[in-house]
Amino acid sequence: MTSIVNTLQNIFKIAELKSRVLFTLALLAVYRVGAHIPTPGIDGEKLSEFLHAQGGALMGFFDMFSGGALSRATIFALGIMPYISASIILQLLTVVIPHLGKLAKEGESGRKKITQYTRYGTVFISIIQSLGMAVGIETMGQGFVQTPGWEFRLITMITMTSGTAFIMWLGEQITERGIGNGISLIIFAGIVAGFPNAIISSISLIRAGELHIFLMMIVILMMVVVIGFIIFMERGQRKIPVQYAKRVVGRKIYGGQNTHLPLKVNTSGVIPPIFASSLLMFPATIAGFIAIPWVQTFSNMLAPGSAVYTIIYVGLIFFFCYFYTAIIFNPVDIADNLKKYGGFIPGVRPGQRTSDYIYKVLARITFGGAVYLSAVCILPDILRGYFNVPFYFGGTSILIVVGVALDTISQIESHLVTRSYDGFLKKGRMRGRR
Repeated sequence: MTSIVNTLQNIFKIAELKSRVLFTLALLAVYRVGAHIPTPGIDGEKLSEFLHAQGGALMGFFDMFSGGALSRATIFALGIMPYISASIILQLLTVVIPHLGKLAKEGESGRKKITQYTRYGTVFISIIQSLGMAVGIETMGQGFVQTPGWEFRLITMITMTSGTAFIMWLGEQITERGIGNGISLIIFAGIVAGFPNAIISSISLIRAGELHIFLMMIVILMMVVVIGFIIFMERGQRKIPVQYAKRVVGRKIYGGQNTHLPLKVNTSGVIPPIFASSLLMFPATIAGFIAIPWVQTFSNMLAPGSAVYTIIYVGLIFFFCYFYTAIIFNPVDIADNLKKYGGFIPGVRPGQRTSDYIYKVLARITFGGAVYLSAVCILPDILRGYFNVPFYFGGTSILIVVGVALDTISQIESHLVTRSYDGFLKKGRMRGRR
């Protein structure tokens, strides 16, 4: 405990790190304030009570990512999910469209152009989703909308689209001028904001006698075990040994050392669950606002805990694990760089054989990472659905919170260690996912 207090004191001794941390906290506070500003013309509190009563697990799951803004239909109701959806589409198109593939390889200028396209896509998706929500709220009746009509729909579209654009700007500012990944931290803040309500609900069940305190202790122990397992897997690596041949340049000898190529068990981090949730959220959210029997049936089929939802969710996690790993880690480039600088893997020929070997190892550990992510994400649904265990903290939310916290702490750790300060762990041994 004393070490943690000293580390927190060290953060505020470094002017740059102090300003970055305070800047990040200030923008996250702005985001949380905006999540409570109602959209004009909608009775947010009345709508929230109705949706939680009718939407059940589906609304609770999707509302988690917006920190409660979705069910109240505030100006941040759409959250950051349209931006994530646009990012998914652009990353998929970089593989299909050669022009976008070239932009992705052009360095900083190409990334800026793709980011610009992502922003346009975010606005387009936000317009569609906000229009669907406006029409859906109108069809519900119940007196949620004060003055129905196209005037209300246009105001809702402009308000919610502007809110998503502002959240996107907040995330980019945090990434550039703050600490950690801005988009991930915004999702992190929305999830953490719902934890107090889950704790209060658990205490209420204990007082009412519906939940035995012994069972609650077991649930807490399971949470600790799951968090420990997540940390263990996020820091897990497969080290491929690499040797460098000796080179004589003039009178000096270079190379000759032994090192390793670290491959993360979960190279993609928390991206697959976020992307999978985003793709499932779009049709299910729109369906939840349309009061048509067959649409409601479709919405219930995509509710967390159902067999259809679990199968699609796990399939999307596996897909994005392999897809995102292939984007950020290219075995051919690694093999070419090793060959260029005289490095080789013992027992494997340089060039094509090396890239094939790295690809084979990466495919195996990525499968293990996908199994781990899927197990953590669907574990709470299995506990609630088949064993009636009141596990209020979803596996996806815990995974995102722990993963983002590890990345943020890793960045703070690097700042502290670079300036010869003690980090959160002795001698700066904290390692992030990347």
